[in-house]
Amino acid sequence: MNNKYFAKRPRLVERRQFSEGLQGQNLRYVGDKGDTPRQARVGFLLLEHFSLPAFTQALDTLVTANLIRSGLFVTRTFSLSGDSVVSDLGLVICPDACLEPMALQGLDLLVLCSGLRTPLRAHPALNALLHLAAEKGVALAGLWSGAWFLGQAGLLDGYQCAVHPEQRAVLAETAREARVTSESYRVDRDRLTAASPTGAFNMVLEWINTLHGRGLVDAIVDILAFEESRYRRAKPSLHEKMSEPLREAINLMSANIEEPLSQDQLSSYVGRSKRQIERLFKEQLGTTPVRYYLELRITESRRLLQHSDLPIVEVGVACGFVSPSHFSKCYASFYGYSPSREVRFGNVSGQRSARQKAALKEV
Repeated sequence: MNNKYFAKRPRLVERRQFSEGLQGQNLRYVGDKGDTPRQARVGFLLLEHFSLPAFTQALDTLVTANLIRSGLFVTRTFSLSGDSVVSDLGLVICPDACLEPMALQGLDLLVLCSGLRTPLRAHPALNALLHLAAEKGVALAGLWSGAWFLGQAGLLDGYQCAVHPEQRAVLAETAREARVTSESYRVDRDRLTAASPTGAFNMVLEWINTLHGRGLVDAIVDILAFEESRYRRAKPSLHEKMSEPLREAINLMSANIEEPLSQDQLSSYVGRSKRQIERLFKEQLGTTPVRYYLELRITESRRLLQHSDLPIVEVGVACGFVSPSHFSKCYASFYGYSPSREVRFGNVSGQRSARQKAALKEV
């Protein structure tokens, strides 16, 4: 490797912004270049026979957020006694600590993790801790039947909530001042409740959105719920469902990264004129087909650089760039640095052929 090459100061280039349709995909592993946001602390109280899928969905969402922007969330697990807890799947989880008044200090969110076989009975000590948490301004959440414990403690009065259908009727009787919905999740001010693992995922996403905005949420969904995210990137409030011709066009682009289709080929395969295709991209994605295709290829090249040990030249070829110089120019125009400066998480090979080294110098 030519060290002198890496010692060169990169040329200042004017950054191009990704169109709205692909901004979320290009947030991952970037980190935040601005002010460091305040770290949020989340505690998970594991009750006996809690739903492991609901718990891991909520936890994985926070962990993935930290992968995208480091250090946003700190998580801890608790039990009422400090002892191990058996989940609904029979797996034993060892919590970090016993939930005590001091453990509430600094928490932003306390999540009660319950399950189908969790006994619904009042715990005076738990009720006291929940009221103390509410007094300290800690947001309270419940997974599966977790809302029941909040409701019987009187902490859902005047709130909307979600609970698993098996416990919906009993919660309605227990917490008569609460509005028990049939939704899979509900976020009502500082009360967050979810009735299922998917509900837990969306519940945490909505909470993250209030803290850090839609961009981070879209990036998390890109990783954890690809099929859900793929066609809802642009202006989700205006375009809940993307038109079928546009879906087909994007599918064709995604399947033809190494050898990009021409605009004539694209319109022929989709069965629409070039002008109709352009109109669909403009109306629903706020960009042109040519621009979207380029951004899609650049995004894919970044993934290959980050997560494979492919030489840079081969990455460029795999993403439809016929020359190393063109690949480098396009990459730098979006990310502000050349492909050779990208952080690589894959197992980078320490040995390269003389041909590869010579080609790398050109990038």
